[in-house]
Amino acid sequence: MKLYFWVLAALGIGLVLWVRSAKDDPLVWHVDPLTVVEGGKPNQYLMLPNGKTSQSPVFKASTLELAGAFDRVAMGQPRVSRLAGSVEELWVTYVQRTALMRFPDYISVKVIGNTGGSATLAIYSRSRFGRSDFGVNRARVNMWIKALGQMLVAR
Repeated sequence: MKLYFWVLAALGIGLVLWVRSAKDDPLVWHVDPLTVVEGGKPNQYLMLPNGKTSQSPVFKASTLELAGAFDRVAMGQPRVSRLAGSVEELWVTYVQRTALMRFPDYISVKVIGNTGGSATLAIYSRSRFGRSDFGVNRARVNMWIKALGQMLVAR
């Protein structure tokens, strides 16, 4: 029984160390949200300008203004870093890690300009590990969109 416990403990510690040290490969995780096919996986969330399940709002801002404001919202969140892309490219992939286990979630954001000086977003948020995210990706995107709306109204 003691050996069984120690084997399980070692495997658990190994899993935690592997997750914490897993490299974030931009070639794998920096994807264009406009090319992602809406799937049924429960650990992802896709918001598109003309999305079937979730439609992104239109903001009265230039593409560069919207990209900069979104970047400020994202980078103001805990444990967020930029993986690839830039505000100037209007396409960035962020990584946000969970507090305890440091599981990475990847959030790819692309800004799309509309006529008349407005812009919108395509956002693909997904978990790297696990099958379900308990609604975390959807909640994150909606929280960031709400904060973005408040930031742009306040200017």
